[in-house]
Amino acid sequence: MDSDDIETIAVLGAGNMGHGIAEVAAMAGYDVNLRDINEEFVQNGYDQIEWSLGKLAENDQLTEEEADAALDRITPVVEMSEAVSDVDVVVEVVPEKMDIKKDVFDEVEAHAPDRAIIASNTSSLSITDLSEATERPEQFCGMHFFNPPVRMQLVEVISGAHSADETLDAIEGLAESFGKTPVRVRKDTPGFIVNRILVPLMNEACWVVSEEDATMAEVDSTVKYDIGLPMGAFELGDQVGNDVTYHVLEYMHEVLGDAYAPAPLLEETVEEERFGKKTGQGFYDYENGDGAQVPTDETREDVKHRLLAIMANEVGNLVGQDVAPPRDIDQAVMLGAGYPDGPAKMADDAGLDTLVETLEDLHEEKGAERYAVSDGLREAAEEGGFYGGDDEESVEFSTVSLEYPGDMVGQIVLDREARMNTISTDMLDEIGEAVDVLEEDDDVRAILITGKGDRAFSAGADVSAFASSAQPLTGIELSRKGQQTFGKLEESPMPVVAGIDGFALGGGLELAACADLRIASDRSELGLPEHNLGLIPGWGGTQRLQRIVGFGRAKEIVFTAERYDAETMYDYGFVNEVVPFGEFEEKAHELAANLAGGPPVSQKLTKRAMLRGWEDSDAGLELEAQSFGHLLGTDDLMTGITAFMGDHDPEFEGK
Repeated sequence: MDSDDIETIAVLGAGNMGHGIAEVAAMAGYDVNLRDINEEFVQNGYDQIEWSLGKLAENDQLTEEEADAALDRITPVVEMSEAVSDVDVVVEVVPEKMDIKKDVFDEVEAHAPDRAIIASNTSSLSITDLSEATERPEQFCGMHFFNPPVRMQLVEVISGAHSADETLDAIEGLAESFGKTPVRVRKDTPGFIVNRILVPLMNEACWVVSEEDATMAEVDSTVKYDIGLPMGAFELGDQVGNDVTYHVLEYMHEVLGDAYAPAPLLEETVEEERFGKKTGQGFYDYENGDGAQVPTDETREDVKHRLLAIMANEVGNLVGQDVAPPRDIDQAVMLGAGYPDGPAKMADDAGLDTLVETLEDLHEEKGAERYAVSDGLREAAEEGGFYGGDDEESVEFSTVSLEYPGDMVGQIVLDREARMNTISTDMLDEIGEAVDVLEEDDDVRAILITGKGDRAFSAGADVSAFASSAQPLTGIELSRKGQQTFGKLEESPMPVVAGIDGFALGGGLELAACADLRIASDRSELGLPEHNLGLIPGWGGTQRLQRIVGFGRAKEIVFTAERYDAETMYDYGFVNEVVPFGEFEEKAHELAANLAGGPPVSQKLTKRAMLRGWEDSDAGLELEAQSFGHLLGTDDLMTGITAFMGDHDPEFEGK
């Protein structure tokens, strides 16, 4: 079955995950049968969907009509025969007990049509074992959403030992039609990708405290303010539910061995039913205390290396066992856990040799199996990193990607989709490097810069990443760094087009302002919210914006800190063209390709004269005159005149 053939979906289980998945599917236009074991459960799930859709409409994320239409596509049912008898896909979302799931699949097999694909939302159980409880293991795979499904972007698509490629392709296509980002888990392994990274990390944090090597405050301070993760390890455990972490870890321990033995502190916490926020007590006290108050100044270098080493070892396991490549692992963890950078990238930055040495020292000191260096990590260390060592022939990027869509266009894609393509110091560095690569490529004549995903061009600076950096820049250094990078883009000899789809806020708008032309989808929102934060646009926004829209409009945009739709920014002169969302990619490429076909020498000299003239009009006029004289002797001029006289398009060679 192809994803285009899917029309009707059954979601089995109307709890938090189940009703969330049903809502996502209905908003994507699918007919959904939402099933649970009794009327009360299924009606409660349906009511939650109705409430959620109402909130989305209230917040202008959907129209009232779209919300009503989505709700109309959902049918609450109790009888399994009614739920699955004529559906294309069955998504199972029942409790994480193998016996319960197998009983459900027995019922599904009695009623579902032969064409139906079965997908389990399990977060830990073996997809292979589950598939063997059905009569169609080749039409079975994992489809693991993250909570809450309406907001979380990631879907892990997990291959069992029997899953057919056609099944995996169809479920990946289905996830994409939901507006999600699927990441393929190539082999069935406990924890899949995200939990395989997170759970051992949280367990190691517990071991550190159990063995009295550091305090809980020191661990969480290090995780949050030195490593730079969104939450401390214990803070995250309380958020997820310590019983949930323990359950996943137990399964890992059972299947993978003693390297995943739960730490005494975690066992003790679960035995005392201190499950976290949901019970009011966890590692932190949410009833009688202040909750997770993580100190900013108790970081420790040894704790940092120990935790990063555990994380790197799990990346090594996943890569070495061909579960997923480093880039997919990083994307999954950034989307599923909100990490500012992926674990493979963080490990490379810390130095794999250092992390291998850390594990070897811990293994010698403690003798614990969890410190045995994985083959994948050792091999990556020998090769210079998970992303490889320095290669004079190529440049590896982690926060941007380079694409070559044809027609002499080089495309820089801001590639931090999980963080709405917010701009970190690494991204600033890589934008500059990407510009260098494209300028050195004789086959590239224009640059198109866009954002990955369908939510944002760039939602601005990643303030949290700057604040939690191990070596944070001062405010002046950070401003200068951004100004320098954006200046390089502005001064590129090639035409630069910013393709804006979604949010272009703060530093994202300042980046777009460096382009020569800006094209936006009709659903985009643009603005400079810095004044709402008590800041000032610091990457050239106070200067470039007034050149583009004029002094008065620039002040309005900065001082009001409002968000403006694309049509308004077109009226203001910031956006050169607004196009329907469905045509955005085609039109953005078309604009860049048209510029790429222009006269390279003329374009370079025109940009140089205009920039010089803004600073000093006399100097600009002088450069204009010199450039005009220079161009009179170029081959491109003769090419242009010949084409004009012959009534055909010129093919400029930049000579």
